[in-house]
Amino acid sequence: MENQIRKIAVIGTGTLGTQIAVQAAHFGCQVAAYDADKESFARSHKDLKSVFDKTSTPPLFTPELWEEEARKVRLCDEMGDAVKDAELVVEAVPEDIELKRKVFSQIDQLAPRDALLATNSSSIPISKIESATNRPEKCLNLHFYFPVLGTNIVDVMGGTKTTEEVLERGKAWVRSIGCIPLTVKKELLGFCFNRVWRAVKREVLHMWANGYVDFRDIDRGWMVFTGMPQGPFGLMDNVGLDVVYDIEMVYYNESKDPKDRPPRALKEKIQRGELGRKTGKGFYTYPNPEYERSDFIK
Repeated sequence: MENQIRKIAVIGTGTLGTQIAVQAAHFGCQVAAYDADKESFARSHKDLKSVFDKTSTPPLFTPELWEEEARKVRLCDEMGDAVKDAELVVEAVPEDIELKRKVFSQIDQLAPRDALLATNSSSIPISKIESATNRPEKCLNLHFYFPVLGTNIVDVMGGTKTTEEVLERGKAWVRSIGCIPLTVKKELLGFCFNRVWRAVKREVLHMWANGYVDFRDIDRGWMVFTGMPQGPFGLMDNVGLDVVYDIEMVYYNESKDPKDRPPRALKEKIQRGELGRKTGKGFYTYPNPEYERSDFIK
């Protein structure tokens, strides 16, 4: 394809940033990555490898290739070095709009003028970030899930000035790395499938926090119904409960509807340091959570 994107920079190497970088490298992209925390990539890589080794979901490439592909990612000490040759920069920093605007402004100053700038935000529309740059027409949402583990879908959405050409290039790149673009035709908080997933999160968190059901039974029902290897609470543990809370607050701050506010019980878990897999405890205890036991849904 003409104008095919092959040079990628990923800014932020938490769980999803690391996955995006490694996946893009696997599919032949030249990938550079930067995080202010120099240990972030190694830590995320280790955590993801442990998940990868246990998953029953068909992955996009084999666990044996994970280490090999990760070594292809060029880790940079400076953001400028990471983005200097990029055709596409994917921002994957925490879900804080002011932080994302600051990072986009920095990227805009450092990246080539024709580079596309994408946010992997789980909820924030690019229209709230694009004005931090001098290239709003080249900005877009590219929201990934857990592609390495087989959830190979990406929400794609433009901002107020994003050109059709930029959207098409973004979608073409998504397809080139083994994923399916889910196009949002006009701005919507939460995008396409992520808005569906968000509705599930809101409901199950309410059911748990108000004592209606045991979270394990929600997960059991979900696992039987969908055939997935974990339920909503296991999924939230893997995302990080602090990340989940921040995403839910984006919805609440937009609507001001009390029903959209994440429950206090979730905030209390975060305050105790129970963030999920990355801290060893969330709704479940890791590295051997109950939902991975053969008798969990018997």
